[in-house]
Amino acid sequence: MHTRYMFERTSQDALPLVLLIDDDLVSREVTATVLTMNGYTVHTAEDGTAALALLSAPEKNPPALQPDVILMDSQMPGLSGTDLIGELRARSHARIFVVSGSNPPTELTAAANGFLLKPFNAGAFRTLLDGGKPEAAVSLLDPNEPVVNAETLAQFRKLMPEPAVRQVYQAVVTDLGRRIEVLAAAMARGDTAEVRRIGHSIKGGCGMAGALQAARLGARLESWDGKSGGTPSGDNQLDNSAVLLRDLRAAARRLQNMLDADMPA
Repeated sequence: MHTRYMFERTSQDALPLVLLIDDDLVSREVTATVLTMNGYTVHTAEDGTAALALLSAPEKNPPALQPDVILMDSQMPGLSGTDLIGELRARSHARIFVVSGSNPPTELTAAANGFLLKPFNAGAFRTLLDGGKPEAAVSLLDPNEPVVNAETLAQFRKLMPEPAVRQVYQAVVTDLGRRIEVLAAAMARGDTAEVRRIGHSIKGGCGMAGALQAARLGARLESWDGKSGGTPSGDNQLDNSAVLLRDLRAAARRLQNMLDADMPA
């Protein structure tokens, strides 16, 4: 079980105590850091079973957790969905909000107190707590932008056979996956130099391969300013990191989808 006590409750007692349940380590740590940097006390659990253990501690040392708000990912292995909501309500009076990168099933949002679309920042979380409807985080991806530069792809196809071309782009996808995980860790600890270094590498490698979307996001990261996260909204950089991470993952998925459709193995 992974549990993290993020902040001592001192002058921030007016803010609700949060339990975050998410099986994805990167998403869990970035979200917890975003909320912590905005004054919230956050405990985390990697799945439904771990969360119930926190709420049902039989001994007084440590005492059972009594959160004011529970954020739970909509899709997790093991105990999840409406079954998990039922178990959480049996052990806690907390408000339960479903968080997801896409619209969850109607029965799940009906069982919860509300829904929050990933990625979200502390302002969206606050709006949700106040009973409003948070605005979705703006994507930096242009849906009309080609996944791969057509001229670069044509040049590769002149120089090498199709299986070798696929191998080049498959290597780009694999490398992106590795760099995204390192990038998320750097963002979580506020390591501006490392974020810029990774961004430079993504911009250069993807640029050489003509992977336009990923290269452009790498350029954003290379200009990370420590305040706005290289994004135009001007919010906290950790808030914006979730947008960049989501978009990088989306760019990698689109490249993989292109390979599967146009260059099947």
